[in-house]
Amino acid sequence: MAALVELDSLEILVVVDNEYGIPSYVTRKCTTNSSLGSLDPISPCPNPAVQQSGSLKDLGINGSSITTNDRGDAKKELRMDSICCSAHGLSLLITGVVGNKRHTMLFDTGPENRIFELNAQRLRAPLGDIEAIHLSHWHRDHSGGMLKVLEMAGAAGAKSISVDLHPDRPDYRGIIAMAPISMEADPTFEEIEKAGGRVEKHGEAHGVLENCFMVSGEIPRVTKYELGLKRGIRFAKETGKWEEDTLIKDERYLMCKLKGAQSPPTPAPSTVPPVFDQLTLATDKGLVLFTGCSHAGVVNASRNAVDLGSGTPLYAVMGGYHLADAEPELISDSVADLKALEPKVLLAGHCTGWRAKFEIERQMPGRLVPSFVGSKFVL
Repeated sequence: MAALVELDSLEILVVVDNEYGIPSYVTRKCTTNSSLGSLDPISPCPNPAVQQSGSLKDLGINGSSITTNDRGDAKKELRMDSICCSAHGLSLLITGVVGNKRHTMLFDTGPENRIFELNAQRLRAPLGDIEAIHLSHWHRDHSGGMLKVLEMAGAAGAKSISVDLHPDRPDYRGIIAMAPISMEADPTFEEIEKAGGRVEKHGEAHGVLENCFMVSGEIPRVTKYELGLKRGIRFAKETGKWEEDTLIKDERYLMCKLKGAQSPPTPAPSTVPPVFDQLTLATDKGLVLFTGCSHAGVVNASRNAVDLGSGTPLYAVMGGYHLADAEPELISDSVADLKALEPKVLLAGHCTGWRAKFEIERQMPGRLVPSFVGSKFVL
């Protein structure tokens, strides 16, 4: 596999995520001491190195013009129907920039057609730019919007979109409780092709879009406490039975490599919160890892990314860390092992959970940037 191309910058638009925090048109320039973002759409971000726009005030400033004369001198209206909606799932529109060239791919498609369409329209997402779609794993909260994505992207002018899939598609997946609970089926290969996607099946690591991105193969399980999806099962039509499926072996992450950047000016000491004094304004960036659910373990995925990246340091980890229902000790161990890899930006979303986010901020103050639907990040 060819080496990753170094990207000059990376743009990420959060089309679907579990939480709503910052409305449309948010830009956070995440420098090497990126930090805790606001946990709601009103509070300002406390990190002086993070440039942020898109608060409710900004959305109102860019809102609809008032055409009547019944509101005094108000000229703009903040409309609630212009704000994105959260849902259990994930979809990230990712653009890598190298010189004057841009490559755009979609990482996962959210849980269902309606929520993807709603948020993409409200964000005015440039779906016509999509060249490839990567599905992190076969679970409906990541694959459910696939057919709508292909329909909308095609209508917006996208041509011959490759859809990168693991070949082992379960008939159904589910969770065992007192009895099996089935999830909806993922779109089939045939449905994806009929919708206009160019299906590509991969089980091994490979480069995509002129090696601006890399898709992993099966993630090695080396961390003793990362045991997969508790009570996970899959249904096999040929046997008519549900089978244990805790490892979710088809899960694959996406990775890219960012060039180093000039350090931002160091703020005057009086304006720097104490937590930032511990962070180095280094020029190096490095690997950016996108993980769908981290059923294989966010530490396992991060360690494997560093191995495949030939020692390039880990700069950022974005997506679901799958710690929402984890025991406190497992959360603490996971964050400690992530800390040992020295990432500078932790864009935690989807299934990470609020307890894990607070543990990240406790162990690595200033490095958490919560991911919310409607956010745009520039790294």
